[in-house]
Amino acid sequence: MTQRDSKTMQPEKQRAHGKDSAVSEAIGFIIIFGIIIAGVGLVTLYGYPMLVQQQSSSNEQIMEKNMIVLQNDLKSIAYKTVPYTETSLNVGGGALTVYNMTYNNATESNFTIYNNLPYNPLTGTGFPNGPITVTTGDLRYESTSEQTGLSLENGAVVKRMLAESGSSMLATPRWYYDTQTNTAVIYLIGFVTPSTSIMSQEGVGTVKMDLMLTNYTQYQLGPNDALFVQYQPSNNANYSAAWGNYFMGSLNMVPTWNPSKPGEYEWLGLNAPQQIPASGMTVVIYQYEVAIDEI
Repeated sequence: MTQRDSKTMQPEKQRAHGKDSAVSEAIGFIIIFGIIIAGVGLVTLYGYPMLVQQQSSSNEQIMEKNMIVLQNDLKSIAYKTVPYTETSLNVGGGALTVYNMTYNNATESNFTIYNNLPYNPLTGTGFPNGPITVTTGDLRYESTSEQTGLSLENGAVVKRMLAESGSSMLATPRWYYDTQTNTAVIYLIGFVTPSTSIMSQEGVGTVKMDLMLTNYTQYQLGPNDALFVQYQPSNNANYSAAWGNYFMGSLNMVPTWNPSKPGEYEWLGLNAPQQIPASGMTVVIYQYEVAIDEI
């Protein structure tokens, strides 16, 4: 090969080398781009649902704490006679709704207190006006994404899963029996709103409560009498298991399993662990109406 031929072939080799470099860069770009797309796909497929689940769990925990705070506000109003409370909170992942105690008595939860024997005007024992029934309503949080329901109902914080029948009580009300004075104390707390319709809130808001009505009544039961409590749940929020566990576990009540009176428990009497003494016993019932002016 002559020197001239050698010089002629050098540009051809350089051009071939340039084409190979361009192909290598294109392949490298395609590989890197594919890795990025695969990484984004994996994060979307596995990581994002985990983030959503973690956020839902966080919303649920925040609302549980919010309900405890609102319960403390309710205690301050009912038990400490604080005239007014105001609490700011963030409702995430669902809606917080007030169901007025007079919104729909046929479908909302109620508590009934009564005794076994009719009223005796000679001794003054029993309930002169018959059973006492109070429709309490509730302050209810529900989240369809988390399938969780929380309620502040009659002074207790209760929780349920929307797709299940069970429920639990996160914070108890203030019912008790004093063995020293043979006195049973019951608190019945209902919510009222500026109108008979329901009120609802999402996001950041303020819950304002104030005390509207207080009623204190004392009854005397004879030694052969018995005291009963019946809980009727709301058609849309059933916390029967939570209240049943509280009645049996904390107050030593006995379920009667009466088919005509579902949710009936005997607190004091012949069939209950706590017997009414020979001198009889006292039943004290506190009734409160708490207004939720804003939510």
